[in-house]
Order: sequence, then structure tokens, then C-alpha cells
Amino acid sequence: MGIDPKRILYCDEHVLAVNKLSGELVVRGKGAVGKLPILDFLWRQYPGLRAVHRLDFETSGVVLFARTRTALQNILSKKFAQWEKVYVTVVAGRPQKSGVIRFALPARSVKVPEERRQVPAVTRYRVREQFRDAAFLEVWMEEGGRRHQIRQHLARIGHPLVLDDIYGDRALNHRFTREYGYHRFFLHAARLAFPHPVTGKLLTIEAPLPRAFEKILEILG
Repeated sequence: MGIDPKRILYCDEHVLAVNKLSGELVVRGKGAVGKLPILDFLWRQYPGLRAVHRLDFETSGVVLFARTRTALQNILSKKFAQWEKVYVTVVAGRPQKSGVIRFALPARSVKVPEERRQVPAVTRYRVREQFRDAAFLEVWMEEGGRRHQIRQHLARIGHPLVLDDIYGDRALNHRFTREYGYHRFFLHAARLAFPHPVTGKLLTIEAPLPRAFEKILEILG
């Protein structure tokens, strides 16, 4: 059994984009796997597929895969310099209408010398809708792409993702779960725009909001 065709957001001979669900892995990790990651399912339909990037287990939205060696090499050689990744999320509190967050974060690679472990990271956001004690944000990374960058940066300015048990407010999260019944934070990779790795044509791929995300916005509103 493969991926539901409705979850294929874009496909040509070089790249494939899929709408990842919250609670799914993109590829196998080091720990125990409760269920097969997306890549394992896709391999049955698209042998030779390679993941270009990943999303956290709880994060949903656009994930891109390379179907050919040429596409993968071209993507990696340009290091995502011209990529735009737009996320949406729900955070605690009442943030300013827009802002830029600049805090250095640890590099992903442990091979980086200790004195260079902290690397520049810049995240921008704007409030799309303000609720009583939470806000719906649009977020994008201008520099970085560090591990948990959006989650860490928003927590640093006092507005962590609601239900983020690593960087968030556990008392608030417990209260939110008790009141609304949700357990996972809301972070969705809504749009990915990038030059096609072979043709150079700009591709813009969007993933619809998950029903649970739509529902919580309705409830909070």
C-alpha cells in the first residue's frame, strides 16, 4: 500500500512533493519506529527516491523528495539558498504584529568545532490572527534552518508554540489539553517555493491546513 494520491502535491520526472501528516516520520531515525516513515511507502511507487529535507515528527506540510541523482545533486550544491519555506503555527500569548528574531543556535553537526557551534539564525513572523491568549502566526526563516529553529526562536521571545513540551509552558500546555483535547503542537509547512533543480523554473507548492489545525482556529476564534 502506498501514499494516498491526494497527498501528492507535485510530481514530475525529477522531484516529488508530499503533504506530510503530523505524527509521521519522513525517514527512519535511530530510535525504534512505531510505523513506517513516508519514504518507505513512497519507495514502492518511486524507487530510488531521496529525501531532500525533513520535518519534525509533529510538524505537517510540504516535504520534497528528489527522483533523480541530477535533481538531488543540484539541490544540495545550491544549499537551499533561494528557497522560501513558509510555516504557520499557533503560539501562546499576544506577540507584536510582526517581528524579526535573531538568536544564534547550535549547529546541526557535532563535527563543528566547539567555538563555532553557535551559528547565525534569523526568523521572521507576522500575526495572521490574534485570539484571547494565543495567536496564529505565519513564520519563515531568512537564515539558518537549524534544528527546531522556529520553536526555539518563538520560545526565546516569550511566545512558544502551544503544546510544545520541550520549549513551551508546560502548565499552559496542560491547561490547553484539558480544555480543548489536543496533545501535539500546531506547526505546518504551508508553502515551499524554489527554483526547479533541472529547469530553473520557480515552483511554488502549497499544502492545505490539516483538519485539526483548522478546527483549533475555529475554536479559538
